[in-house]
Amino acid sequence: MSDEKQSITIDVVSDAVCPWCFIGQKRLDKAVAAVPEVDVQIRWRPFQLDPTIPLEGKDRKQYMLAKFGSEERLRQIHANIEPLGAAEGIDFDFDAIKVSPNTIDAHRVMRWASAAGAEVQNKLARRLFQLYFEEGQNIGDHAVLTEAAREAGMDAPVVEAMLATDTDRDAVANEAATASRMGITGVPCFLLEGKYAVMGAQESDTLADAIRQIAGAKARGELETAAG
Repeated sequence: MSDEKQSITIDVVSDAVCPWCFIGQKRLDKAVAAVPEVDVQIRWRPFQLDPTIPLEGKDRKQYMLAKFGSEERLRQIHANIEPLGAAEGIDFDFDAIKVSPNTIDAHRVMRWASAAGAEVQNKLARRLFQLYFEEGQNIGDHAVLTEAAREAGMDAPVVEAMLATDTDRDAVANEAATASRMGITGVPCFLLEGKYAVMGAQESDTLADAIRQIAGAKARGELETAAG
């Protein structure tokens, strides 16, 4: 095997309002750090847990109670997730979240971030998770999204202007729908080299092993050419 670094691409199918996606992002970062011999390119792909939420969002408490049935059940779910987040350095503050947003606009900004480079998109993905889960911000709000884009290194006035239009709304909705048609019913989903799927917020060791295996197979010429 040559000394040249092997590179692989991981498409992360995710929604910024999914706590498991936030945990998955942290675990993926650890996995990538554990395989310095592989150059991992990360791309974020859209998925909407609930595309039926109106663009102005819904009251989170009412929305979650309707979804899970009781406050006790909701508290139990949050209590299960919080220590898992803490282990990954996440300070979940579910009580701070007042609005359950429609994430179509967040995904539009993520799409534009990809044009600015993988590092910009990665920064934005991390910031959106923080804003929603740690700071209780409404990531359906255009002002919040514009500021997050600025922090990630994007041109804020351009993002603000584009958000006011329907630019890429259909493209994002179609891409999210395609993920569902591919059989992705839950997120996060990590697609390695466009075809090998690791479902759920797997432990970082599991992700690191998958990266090593796919990179090794690619180096040996054992991977079929992935479509797309």
